[in-house]
Amino acid sequence: MSRPVQPTPVDLGPGVGAVFANRYGGVSLPPYDELNLAFHVDDDWDRVFANRSLVSAAIGSAPDRSSFVHQVHGNAVVTIAPHEVGTVRLRQARRDADAMVTTALSAPLVVLVADCLPVLLADPVARVVGAVHAGRRGMAAGVVTATVEAMVEAGARVGDLRAAIGPGVCAACYEVPAAMAAEVDAAVPGTAAVTPTGSPSLDLTAGVRSQLAALGVSQVSVDGRCTVESPELFSYRRDGVTGRFAGLVWLEP
Repeated sequence: MSRPVQPTPVDLGPGVGAVFANRYGGVSLPPYDELNLAFHVDDDWDRVFANRSLVSAAIGSAPDRSSFVHQVHGNAVVTIAPHEVGTVRLRQARRDADAMVTTALSAPLVVLVADCLPVLLADPVARVVGAVHAGRRGMAAGVVTATVEAMVEAGARVGDLRAAIGPGVCAACYEVPAAMAAEVDAAVPGTAAVTPTGSPSLDLTAGVRSQLAALGVSQVSVDGRCTVESPELFSYRRDGVTGRFAGLVWLEP
């Protein structure tokens, strides 16, 4: 390990912790170097477990308090009760889903990404947090909307919600067939875009922002980094075989 694990902090209000990790500071070897947090990409499991422990230590949490789901690019949301927290290994992931919500304290929700968007949500007043894996398919299927609805069911108020959209592939780098761009834009207006060369593309950040705005979530921050263009981040589109970084959110005690 050549450098420290230093996730980027995100402000989601008092009593809420939130960060976006990067690929630096872990123990995984190429092509997963260094801080790969995903078991499903054929990296060595012991190294991934060590990386997850390093991230937990960096945010002052115990590894067995972090919750993961088996992400499938859908719109299912898992609500995690205080007595249910903790899924350290993928084989223990709660179920197939792409978002989590909890009111548990000191229990980070973790979503894994490498071009898709990590979206972190919090109501610091009602003390409810949510984490979303929002790729093209999940966003179009309504995973962001489903997560906000689950948070409201858990006691959150839309007017108090804050959101942070993390790094993902930008519109300039996310070239897609014209039919796909039209299909996604029909589901999430404002998502269709073009690359600098004029080819059709998708702007996932714009799509998620429009969904949040339609729901009434007005306090939204955007990281803005493109995973394809940022060497400190994993990118499946850029590298093919690679690791995954994470977005994490939790309620502080």
